[in-house]
Amino acid sequence: MNAIGIDLGGTWIKGVLMDIETGEIVKQLYHPTNGEKDWKLAVAETVADLKALSSGPVKATGLSAPGLPNETNQYIAFMPGRLSGLEGFHWGHYLNDSVHIVNDAHAALLAESRFGVARKQRNVVMLTLGTGVGGGVLIDGRLYQGNFQKAGSLGHIAVDSERDRDITGMPGSLEDAIGNATVEKRSLGRFTSTYQLLEAYKQGDYFAQWVWLSSVRKLAVGVSSLINCFSPDLVVLGGGITQAEDDLLLPLAEFMNLYEWRPGGQTTPIKIAQFGDMAGAIGAASFAIQSEPGFL
Repeated sequence: MNAIGIDLGGTWIKGVLMDIETGEIVKQLYHPTNGEKDWKLAVAETVADLKALSSGPVKATGLSAPGLPNETNQYIAFMPGRLSGLEGFHWGHYLNDSVHIVNDAHAALLAESRFGVARKQRNVVMLTLGTGVGGGVLIDGRLYQGNFQKAGSLGHIAVDSERDRDITGMPGSLEDAIGNATVEKRSLGRFTSTYQLLEAYKQGDYFAQWVWLSSVRKLAVGVSSLINCFSPDLVVLGGGITQAEDDLLLPLAEFMNLYEWRPGGQTTPIKIAQFGDMAGAIGAASFAIQSEPGFL
């Protein structure tokens, strides 16, 4: 039996056909989002193409998207400013099928917990470091979504309360401290992307080192705070900024030595996510599997 997962992004719609038992990706497809006019049709075409490629019945369909799903995970209830028409759009009615909707960062966590680096872990915190900072929390093996589905908005915790407010009104948020969207502001206009910042960092540019290490220090403060809140088995870092690899992990480890509470010398492991740009689609399929009656 197979499941379908769709990740609705601003540039690409990504889809996977996944074997429910093994987690094997039978097929994956990319489809341009085509702006705000044709993305609904593009999703429908991707689902239809994956169903046609399935050698057996498709038992569950999931879709990951930015924003907060409604309480029954049937549509995105809150997502201002992106993909006009997404809010309140009922995918099950449109596709004439049962479709389970999940936040895109939550989907990435589900992909890692079911098939990736967090497999067999019961309690996991994940941060997705990209344009912004998303996140998700796994408690006792289940995704925790909380009231209004806001749980896991980990990029909007404060790490410097004297700084400017972010898009949610939080002063000095983790998202603004390390997200790619604020690099130009953080670097006083010298760099426009994390990639540019890191290239200068590697060349020994002292200003770039100050900007980058300041951001990583605040990430360590945020991660340490989340460890204190949830006491997870594992912290997973995903998103494009993790491509920095040792330029991120080595200074992060040093700052964690300063800030992490380690009773009895016990530390919480931090790992880089296994899945790349298909994590949202894989996680959407995983969410659909666990949401369908009789699967788990």
